[in-house]
Amino acid sequence: MIDLTIHEAQIEKNAQLCARQGILLPTYKEMADPDTVSAEIKEELKGIGLNQVHSRNLYRVTWENEPLETGGTYSGVNYIELPSSLTGIKARIVGLVGKWFPTGAHKVGASYSCLAPTLVTGQFDPEKNMAVWPSTGNYCRGGAYISRLLACKSVAILPEEMSQERFNWLKKMADETIATPGCESNVKEIFDKCAELNAERGDSIFIFNQFSEFGNHLWHHEVTGRSMEKVLKQIMGPKDRFAGTCVSSGSAGTTASGEYLKRVYPGAKLAVSEALQCPTLLSNGFGGHRIEGIGDKHVPWIHNLKNTDMVVAIDDEATMRLLRLFNEALGKSYLKEMGVDPSLIEILNVMGISSICNLLTTIKFARYYELTEEDVVMTVFTDSEAMYTSRLAELNAERGPYTRDNAVADFELLRATGTDALLELRYEDRKRIHNLKYYTWVEQQGKTYAEINAQWYDRDYWENIYRAKDRLDELILEFNERVRRNM
Repeated sequence: MIDLTIHEAQIEKNAQLCARQGILLPTYKEMADPDTVSAEIKEELKGIGLNQVHSRNLYRVTWENEPLETGGTYSGVNYIELPSSLTGIKARIVGLVGKWFPTGAHKVGASYSCLAPTLVTGQFDPEKNMAVWPSTGNYCRGGAYISRLLACKSVAILPEEMSQERFNWLKKMADETIATPGCESNVKEIFDKCAELNAERGDSIFIFNQFSEFGNHLWHHEVTGRSMEKVLKQIMGPKDRFAGTCVSSGSAGTTASGEYLKRVYPGAKLAVSEALQCPTLLSNGFGGHRIEGIGDKHVPWIHNLKNTDMVVAIDDEATMRLLRLFNEALGKSYLKEMGVDPSLIEILNVMGISSICNLLTTIKFARYYELTEEDVVMTVFTDSEAMYTSRLAELNAERGPYTRDNAVADFELLRATGTDALLELRYEDRKRIHNLKYYTWVEQQGKTYAEINAQWYDRDYWENIYRAKDRLDELILEFNERVRRNM
């Protein structure tokens, strides 16, 4: 659960530190609805770059940033809708765009939602603690960035085979970067490194494990979910139906957006995907894969399986081929030949590898449920091609220059996406996957038998997480008042 234990003396020290640095913290309400941000802060943002190390960029932890590299304020939720000329299905596919967050990825929101509550409750001491960010990529980037904005030191942990762009960023942003053995799905090695650091450094570190931190889940429920709702209200007509949310499993934070929408649109579903090469949810499988940003080989502690309706496996080869189709000149030229709007083609680079995984998940979902033109499916495009330019160079070196024949084959691959490797979950399927948490979290990571059962049987368990938002907003506002008094 989200710990709201108050340490009064440390809160005052943290407020004094933030006052010296001129740091103010956004509430969940402000992140979900930046129209509520003060005119003074909006004016300051007009002179600040999107990725600049400036504490006012905390107020850019929202889906509504104006899509500018510098000087923007807010211009509504960033999203794109993908037409049937590209997807080959009748349903409307809508994805929120993560490119316009600081760091270029939406994980910065989850990072803020984990660290900020510990500052305003006094649990974290920036003069004593280092924030440790175990991740398979973007979360530790976001964590290192948020730590810098909040005048905290950071340790980033990620697998050594992640894209070079991530490591280049961390060289400039993190105080310490640790590369663990393996690829995207080697999550246990990250956990083992955390245990090692805990034994070595004790209470000088504070580990924010995205796979078990409910701040991650809460942020996506209260910010991503509400942002999706805004878009749906904007684009849906009187005959349209919201069919469901499709996101990759990853740390399970983004799944909370689908849970929020199920409350607003009864009957909507939540589909969760993973790599076919590592089908943990689908068939208790394991293995390495190349869909950077989605983890695997375990079930995240913060995944509410009772509220998950489908699991889908996506072939990582499909994501790599479509990355080329969407970004190589001959790929874009062929898409234009096939009737895809040129203006859309030019912005397909907002989809990185895990975003393409989410796109393929929506297509499988729509085909399975035989959705029509009156159905809308939501997803997120977590990060952009900018995180994977080195992967495109590697693919060219490995496979040769991209050709028109490649484009033809890859477009056919996209349009042939079917309903293989998926499972609509019955009650017993949901419980089977939930039970897998035992082996990671109870046997290895210190959770209790009572806690894992509470997640399944306690009707108030997940509601209590969502209720924490109002109290956290109160604490953030009180903290900001302390900061102002100390300025």
